[in-house]
Amino acid sequence: MVEEKIRQLYQIVDELEAAYPEKHFTLDGILLGNLGEVYAAEKYKLKLLPEASKTHDAITVDGKHVQIKVTQGRQIGLYEEPESLLVFQVQRDGTFSEIYYGSGKAPWEHSGKKQKNGQRYISIARLIDLQKRLPHVKQQKTEEKRFLNNAARMNLADDQTQSV
Repeated sequence: MVEEKIRQLYQIVDELEAAYPEKHFTLDGILLGNLGEVYAAEKYKLKLLPEASKTHDAITVDGKHVQIKVTQGRQIGLYEEPESLLVFQVQRDGTFSEIYYGSGKAPWEHSGKKQKNGQRYISIARLIDLQKRLPHVKQQKTEEKRFLNNAARMNLADDQTQSV
């Protein structure tokens, strides 16, 4: 449902920009953030925290606090180190690309110096690189390879049994 609503919002933005070419309309701020939080809650079965919660936006089923960030741009800003961080980049077709989901420690340590607005920024490219280094991602890829190898062996065994 969230993806369809975002597609509709982008359609409205396109109509407004066609009608007023001297203006640029963007989905950002609270609206985009809240849409991302709702999407994340649905996708990962997270429990959303109240709006006024500091630093974190949701809690996982096993009790971990998660800060959810959504961007259309090339970076995100952090006010303080979250326990866990989930970052999406939203596309004009309403889909979300998961950029990073893991501990908030590494993104916090790799973000820039605190700016005048109190935020430290980290690029999407850096987050993608950090995601690749996470142990569970490597473990997941190993498990996927093991599964595919086992499946291939089972198919080969089935093929040999059927041809006998």
